[in-house]
Amino acid sequence: MLNEMNRQVMKRLNIDSNKHRLVDLGCGMGATMRYALKQFKNLITYGVTLSEFQLKQGNELLRGKNGIILKENYNETSFQSDTFDSAVAIESFCHSGHDKKSIQEAFRILKPKGKLVIADAFLKKDNSQLCFGSHFAYQKLCNHWSLEKLEQIHKYEQLLKDVGFKDVSIENISLRVAPSVLHVPFAIIGFALQKIRTTKSLKRESLHNLKGSFYALLSGLHMKSFGYYIITATK
Repeated sequence: MLNEMNRQVMKRLNIDSNKHRLVDLGCGMGATMRYALKQFKNLITYGVTLSEFQLKQGNELLRGKNGIILKENYNETSFQSDTFDSAVAIESFCHSGHDKKSIQEAFRILKPKGKLVIADAFLKKDNSQLCFGSHFAYQKLCNHWSLEKLEQIHKYEQLLKDVGFKDVSIENISLRVAPSVLHVPFAIIGFALQKIRTTKSLKRESLHNLKGSFYALLSGLHMKSFGYYIITATK
């Protein structure tokens, strides 16, 4: 499922045979970077994360490959302006509340005509308009996954345009990612049982994350309030 998401994101970048610099803004341990490097031999990849664990493990997995992960804040990187041919943000900008600073920084470090592709969950309506069930699931999701907030999709589209991006394309792929969400209850139970069987306990952080996964499923059932989108924009 992750590979398919990576494939869809790369497809929208329209990478040609020329030398190409790609940055993953909020790269985790670099799974998307490694996927991209397998597909395109002309690629140089950079990733940024604030996690020491992701930094260490990710660079270990990238050893011998044309990519590196740096410990940086994607809202304020040390990269020079007009550095990258493309940028991706897969379920990362939500951790800073889909802040305007994130897309401003992406715009700054992209070359003219460079593409930004975002894959993430967004609200379909303002927070104040959510029904009780949607609002409950939303608050729990933000709490357990350390999300500042999710932005309303049409407001985010306007933010991208205000920053200077053009040719902004918004694709609602909620139904296409639904199968991966529906497996969540089984994954939660399986993971919990395995941990208890091997370590006799479940860490507080793991439990916190598993609860977040459950509320992600609950949020996904409120399809009038939440959606999953791929956004493509050009500098």
